[in-house]
Amino acid sequence: MSGIHVNGHNVELDDDGFLVNPDDWNKDIVTYLASQNNISQITDSHWKVINYLRDYCKKFGSAPMTRKLCKGTGFSLKEIYELFSSDHIKVAYKLAGLRKPTGCV
Repeated sequence: MSGIHVNGHNVELDDDGFLVNPDDWNKDIVTYLASQNNISQITDSHWKVINYLRDYCKKFGSAPMTRKLCKGTGFSLKEIYELFSSDHIKVAYKLAGLRKPTGCV
């Protein structure tokens, strides 16, 4: 595990760069994690995916499958890939402050 210092706060990350404590999540963390994952600017489209993931997890206690994410946001899988780089869904989970997904997402 490692830690980062963002805007006056120390935040612990696991070995894959996911927040250890999802309650540490905030917009400054999103900006930092985006820069670490080759995303130079967070757009409204990014926020739509991030907020959908956070709301879904809060409501259902788990993250949606990729198909559900696409349907819920209105983005195609290709668009999700373009928004979140090579590790698309995992990067979206990181930015949303969620734990590392398991299985096929």
